Amino acid sequence: MAMNSGGAATEPRVELGAAAALFRGLADPTRLAIMRRLAAGEARVVDLCSELHLAQSTVSSHLACLRDCALIDSRPEGRASWYFLARPELLELLSAAEGLLAATGEAVELCPNYGRPAAGTENEGIA
Repeated sequence: MAMNSGGAATEPRVELGAAAALFRGLADPTRLAIMRRLAAGEARVVDLCSELHLAQSTVSSHLACLRDCALIDSRPEGRASWYFLARPELLELLSAAEGLLAATGEAVELCPNYGRPAAGTENEGIA
């Protein structure tokens, strides 16, 4: 949320619901892996399946989700489609996230709400 010169909160430029939806869309590890791969360059479904060791149906489902959110796009070439990041801002976002994760160390990964459970606490946390 932005602050004005007096320190009071101002109306956000992007509605928080849309921002939350964006981060929910990016929250899936498979979608993040696909986005990271596409950050390196265009790829076909067969390339993504091979490189990420995922089933074709899984890759196709996640690509459809990312395309529906306008985060990726595709171009046809013969019988194949080449997928790519639709917005250059995604490269900045992914880079900033990696920097933030490096700065926080294990804190995010061990978050009791959204991180991986610590050893011996598999059954604890939010249900």
